[in-house]
Amino acid sequence: MYQFSTLSNGLRVATEQLPGMESVTVAVTVDVGARFERAEQGGLSHLLEHMAFKGTKRRSAKQIAEEMDMVGGNMNAYTSLEHTLYYMRVLKGDVPLAVDMLADILQHSVFDEEELAREREVILQEIAMYNDTPDELVQDYFSETAYPDQPLGRPIVGKAARVSTFSRADLNRYMRAHYRAPSMVVTAAGNIDHGALLKLVEDHFTELSSSAHKPAAKARYKGGEKRVKRKLEQLHLTLGFEGVSFHDPDYHAFYVLSVLLGGGMSSRLFQEVREKRGLAYTVQAFASSYCDSGVLGIYAATAENKGPEMLPVICDEVMKLQDGVGEQELARAKNQIKASLLMVRESTQGMADWIGRQILTYGRHKPADEIVKLIDAVTGDDIKRLGKKLAKESDSITLAALGPQKGLPGYEKVRERLAV
Repeated sequence: MYQFSTLSNGLRVATEQLPGMESVTVAVTVDVGARFERAEQGGLSHLLEHMAFKGTKRRSAKQIAEEMDMVGGNMNAYTSLEHTLYYMRVLKGDVPLAVDMLADILQHSVFDEEELAREREVILQEIAMYNDTPDELVQDYFSETAYPDQPLGRPIVGKAARVSTFSRADLNRYMRAHYRAPSMVVTAAGNIDHGALLKLVEDHFTELSSSAHKPAAKARYKGGEKRVKRKLEQLHLTLGFEGVSFHDPDYHAFYVLSVLLGGGMSSRLFQEVREKRGLAYTVQAFASSYCDSGVLGIYAATAENKGPEMLPVICDEVMKLQDGVGEQELARAKNQIKASLLMVRESTQGMADWIGRQILTYGRHKPADEIVKLIDAVTGDDIKRLGKKLAKESDSITLAALGPQKGLPGYEKVRERLAV
């Protein structure tokens, strides 16, 4: 059973009661992520997420860890381009502790200088790890080419030169500017009583500003190419198009299109590129949507001598979308999405995360049956129409390539292949 309330300061509280479970995940989702950062703040959202667990006025970093371990719970957080999530999963009797700890780290973090120095080094190692991971790095190249000179195009973890300079004052200013009641949602899923949780939140989240924070700058998709030659065993490339936002009427159709194109072992790209031609071990499509923009992308990794053949094949599979899709193929893609959606309900963490992001994105929680109906409503004509749309937008494709690239078709050749 789903329940929702809004406190007088604008903080929203939502619960999904899952009877029969012994655990509860309590989460706080904040309407701020990397795309809210100015150029000089790149990586600050992510650093703040790390530092929230590093000590408050009442608890040291060690005490935070010990208290959670004492009840056998677990806690974590992550930062995305548009949101930051903090969560604690505990047994149902330990919900008061989880709420107290979340309220403490999000209102009373001290950002100790010694802890900050250590955590900066941790994140610098994380950045170095990404730089040594080609499949991650090529996605960064893809994003910065699709959205140049703007937050959506910058890496969530930030750049090493910038992260190493962030101070305690920077964290305090950023938290005060964005961690405000109207931009936060407290969610809980599992064996939870809504009224009891509401009272706990009212008692503990008392120091948040009730004014809204400034929205992120509007996204501007551009496209283009970036090619970086590096001595690697494989060529890594990502090809993409402008997609749609979460609010676009075609959002669910685009999602279905991405799945049937490259979302599973029966998808077109997997079957044609890997199974029939043996051109790549990894090939997949993805649809990434934001509040006001989105991209449809295709990632593949292959040997250098296979790249010149593989890229045109990928282009041809995209173009074939204009010819439509069979009922059975469309049903497979839809069922993949619906199964994934419904399986989320088996995880308290997944549900708490899902509800929080939905409320911040849409202003409400969309029940599973509503989303299933929207997915079922996608038709073969929708796929054909969107396939034609992609062909019309071939002049603004995004192409990122990393690794050995001998013989790889040029940007103009790829555009021509997609405009046929």
